[in-house]
Amino acid sequence: MGQALNKGSVVAVIGSGAMGAGIAQVAAVAGHVVRLYDTRREAVEQAIAGIGKALSRLVEKGRMGAAEADLARERLLPMHALEDAKDAALVVEAVVEDLDVKRTLFAQLEDIVAPECILATNTSSISVTAIGAKLKHPERLVGMHFFNPVPLMALVEVISGVASDQAVADTVHATAEAWGKNPVHAKSTPGFIVNRVARPYYAEALRLVLERAADPATIDAVLRDCGGFRMGPFELMDLIGHDVNYAVTQSVFNAYYGDPRFAPSVVQQELVNAGFLGRKTGRGFYRYGDGAALPAAHAEAAQPCPAHVRVTRPRQGTYALFDALDTRLRAAGVGTAHPGLVDGIEAIEAPAFHAGGAAIYLTDGRSATQRAFDDGCPDTIVFDLLLDPAGATRIALARADQCGDAAWRAAVGLFQAAGFTVTRLDDVPGMAVMRTVAMLANEAFDAVNQGVCSAQAVDVAMQKGVNYPRGPLAWAEAVGLPHVFAVLANLGATYGEDRYRVSPLLRRKLAAQSGGARTHA
Repeated sequence: MGQALNKGSVVAVIGSGAMGAGIAQVAAVAGHVVRLYDTRREAVEQAIAGIGKALSRLVEKGRMGAAEADLARERLLPMHALEDAKDAALVVEAVVEDLDVKRTLFAQLEDIVAPECILATNTSSISVTAIGAKLKHPERLVGMHFFNPVPLMALVEVISGVASDQAVADTVHATAEAWGKNPVHAKSTPGFIVNRVARPYYAEALRLVLERAADPATIDAVLRDCGGFRMGPFELMDLIGHDVNYAVTQSVFNAYYGDPRFAPSVVQQELVNAGFLGRKTGRGFYRYGDGAALPAAHAEAAQPCPAHVRVTRPRQGTYALFDALDTRLRAAGVGTAHPGLVDGIEAIEAPAFHAGGAAIYLTDGRSATQRAFDDGCPDTIVFDLLLDPAGATRIALARADQCGDAAWRAAVGLFQAAGFTVTRLDDVPGMAVMRTVAMLANEAFDAVNQGVCSAQAVDVAMQKGVNYPRGPLAWAEAVGLPHVFAVLANLGATYGEDRYRVSPLLRRKLAAQSGGARTHA
């Protein structure tokens, strides 16, 4: 473990835009003398004034003492020339995302700062190895990737290039931690941790729209209300900007030599071609501006609760999600009001609810239609993954093409009786939340397997960097590795694409579990 930079040591921040100003604020509040530089002197003055106002708002809200804010303001100084960084212990660059610009800047800084000064780049996508390749001492350059808005977002990716000294990375990690952040170590690879592992969140949603599983508003609602994500993928892409989001996807895709797992979507490309970039242009997947209202998510009409409900389980295994749903149905009175409810029946088939002739299963990556064919059970219905089955307000169902209307109405009524808004998705394999979580976990397993980061780091990064409700590896364990494997394998079999190949590390973990008890969703 490294030792954090001493309080009072000088931190120079190059670039006074939103990211640079945010980094300067955090460093100043943490006790460092901060020198802020920009090629435009007025931009520095505006940034310092903005930081002062932000500190005043924190004082007004009771999150910071007035004396503490005053000291932070005193520590924040304008820097009129790069030469003013000569006594800095750390220089953090937050300028335009351009390799040549960054290389030129660090080459200048290298001739100014002391030999022991650490150089850090806030790049979100450029190789740290490439940035430092032409330096005399590339070992002292690391990535220090903050997330916007910097004062609020906890994650810092500390990125080591091929030449980066581990001791330097450890010092930056310890310093970020002293600044109140949650730092994680990562290797300089395309997308680092967050921008790589997050790609399926957008990619699977875009494919769902392409295959007409549902409209964007409905898929957003399912990912929020069933999956517990803070924002649905389409509203998030609208917020980020489709030009930015598409460019990051294209960059990662190209950097991995056309790996289909990172392939951009023609759906998003068309929005970019049209200039419908999201909130900043007034239109993306949704319309914005005066009088614009977000469309409502689909919800099924009310149906009566079926008179008889039966529960079946395999003889072995525990099924946390299924049992939580069973408990919720009982608490809603379904079990007591309808004496036909029988639980604990041992069966070879996967756990299922049976009502009105319908067999209702958690999706395993097959379409309901395929499962109906495989099982010889026409009235097959599948439901999507739930982060919190006890508290979720919505559940997504899909029916086999062979399924009769009476069976469908019984399934809808069953879940409505337990307080769910029931949303129907068209019968696409893996539905929405399950295939998204499986792909996020698969990418996280690959990142760990390829030495990009540790298992703990990837879960921390996705929770603290993009506010996922659960780390993808922890989520996979909760669902059950056998079930995640089955989802990915079935998606791969359906699409015939390398996009859904199972990570070697997931296969290894699953094999290691095979000698003991398995836990399923």
